[in-house]
Amino acid sequence: MPTQQPRTLNIAMVSETWPPEINGVANTLHHWVEALLERGHRVQLIRPRQAADDGAPRPSRNPRFYERLVPSVPLLSYPGLHFGMPAGRLLRQTWTQFAPDLVFIGTEGPLGNSALHTAKRMGLPAVTGFHTRFDYYSRHYRLGWFEPAIRAHLRRFHNRADATFVPTRELAELLARQGFHKARVISRSVDIHLFDPARRDADLRATWGASKTTPVVLYVGRLAPEKNIELAIRAYRAMQTRIPELRFVLVGSGPLEQPLKQANPDLIFAGLRTAEDLARHYASGDLFLFPSLSETFGNVVIEALASGLGIVAYDYAAAHEHLRHNENGLLAAPNDETAFIHQAVSLADQPALLERLRQQARATVFELDCARIAVRLESLFLEYARPADASVLERHHAPVRSSDTG
Repeated sequence: MPTQQPRTLNIAMVSETWPPEINGVANTLHHWVEALLERGHRVQLIRPRQAADDGAPRPSRNPRFYERLVPSVPLLSYPGLHFGMPAGRLLRQTWTQFAPDLVFIGTEGPLGNSALHTAKRMGLPAVTGFHTRFDYYSRHYRLGWFEPAIRAHLRRFHNRADATFVPTRELAELLARQGFHKARVISRSVDIHLFDPARRDADLRATWGASKTTPVVLYVGRLAPEKNIELAIRAYRAMQTRIPELRFVLVGSGPLEQPLKQANPDLIFAGLRTAEDLARHYASGDLFLFPSLSETFGNVVIEALASGLGIVAYDYAAAHEHLRHNENGLLAAPNDETAFIHQAVSLADQPALLERLRQQARATVFELDCARIAVRLESLFLEYARPADASVLERHHAPVRSSDTG
């Protein structure tokens, strides 16, 4: 018998960040939308108006993709980003016309809250994504006293949804201990055709003052307090004592960029890089340091794996999920800065170990290829979508275990 094709869904997606904004949430949701469109589904994106919009959404090349913009306010701590204002009336009008089978809400701001409330009032299935540890971020912006209140808000928000998609089993289990009841695991994907060791560029390395044999240390991410970049720099300085010709390239921007430049004039600040240019920077490095402890996942870890780099990271989030110590990377216990620095020095000081880890790194991520993750994502969306006859708007699900990986 021929295989029955999955039904086509109308999916309403709500997010307060979207490309060309550069962050893990925007990138992840964009990849999800592309995957869903490729599999024949219709997606309506509702997002805040950005500076790049000039009063209108950017035209789509895909007839199954629609955008609606809502008023926005700039986010002070993240220049260039906007959060959306509540838009209940617009959402009701839009969803009455679009008739979504499922609402996915990717962010927990005013627009996300408005979307969840509206979906519930309209009897639409609604799932959320847990993408950012805003509760932990408060520690790095002198708002640690506010952390319990932020976590309580996140817990109330996500527990109102039919399910919350999280990127790792570790995070699902942590959230369950904190009273989040409906976590489902959907791993992040990586474009293994974009992030590829074959993009290594000798000319780019030469601009860094690196020869073919000079080890290059790489950091990719926002230059901000929550990323713990000072630890990466201390690790690099310790590595330099063994290999003076070492180079350190930081890719990204943020509020710490100028202070770091002033304090470390010998470091190479490459600024924001995207697409093939970003992939070329990854592939042209050798060692990747990821000292952050504020991640929900950390997409850069799997991008570095796909690019064939030797990685040193704390044993949590993406690194906990996808690195095996001394096989495809080196891990340190969370918050053990001495161990992190020791692992970095050890990797720099052992070329044979570095080469072995780099050879194993790329093999790790083939199971995370975008096409494979798209199948899992589609199956979850189909599971929570309203029934095909659209006559029943309520679905009842058995309780979801935090360890559910599908």
